[in-house]
Amino acid sequence: MSHTAHIRSHRKPRRSASTIAMRAGVAGGVLGTLAVAGAAGSANAAEPVTQTLELPTLTADLAAQVAQSADATQQAAANYQLQAERDAAAANAAKQAKSDLADAKQKAAEAKKEAQEAARKAAAARASRNAERTTLSTTAGTDVSTSTSTSTSTATGSAAAVVNFVKAQIGKAYVSGATGPSAYDCSGLVQTAFKQVGISLPRVSQDQSTAGTQVSLSNLQPGDILYWGSAGSAYHVAVYVGDGMFVGAQNPSSGVGEHPLSYDPPTGAVRVL
Repeated sequence: MSHTAHIRSHRKPRRSASTIAMRAGVAGGVLGTLAVAGAAGSANAAEPVTQTLELPTLTADLAAQVAQSADATQQAAANYQLQAERDAAAANAAKQAKSDLADAKQKAAEAKKEAQEAARKAAAARASRNAERTTLSTTAGTDVSTSTSTSTSTATGSAAAVVNFVKAQIGKAYVSGATGPSAYDCSGLVQTAFKQVGISLPRVSQDQSTAGTQVSLSNLQPGDILYWGSAGSAYHVAVYVGDGMFVGAQNPSSGVGEHPLSYDPPTGAVRVL
């Protein structure tokens, strides 16, 4: 026996041929796979493949997003238009309501004014009737030719007849539109007075103020017609009776009365006698 027979050898044991063959087969398979992969890589490198499969999907998504955005924009525009129409309708309604309110206020004011005017006329009519009844009751049984005038007149002829007639009516009532014998208005008294001497005068004061010759107030004679206002548009008339006095149907409160010229200075005078 060798002196080294008991020492274990440090060499690796020899592999068997089958193990080596198996390893070679595995290596060959791996190399073959790598070769195929390399060939495929070389083929791919030589002929690049364009990937277009994802583009239709991306284009369809983009179109859908654009369509959705357009729909949203259209809907927003429709909402804005609807809101604008509502705002315009509200503004028009407010404007119409304001106009209707103004019309209603104006009509109410006009109605109030008409009611006040009607009440005033009614009160004047009542006052006239009361004054007429009072005058009739106090003058009952009295000779109407008796005059309570304090003036003296130098009138003669027709002028004297006119003066005497108007003085005889002193104390009678003033009633609008009346021409006697128990009540008069201003032009009704003048017309009736001149009718006593056969002179026909117009009915209203405007026309009576231009019925004769215009005379100065400083040159008055008994029987002249006095007027207040402009000639042709006078609002009141009376008869000058001399001594600085006139007789006229003044208003419902005073009736027919005699007054000095200073009581209510006339504007002008006309002479028809």
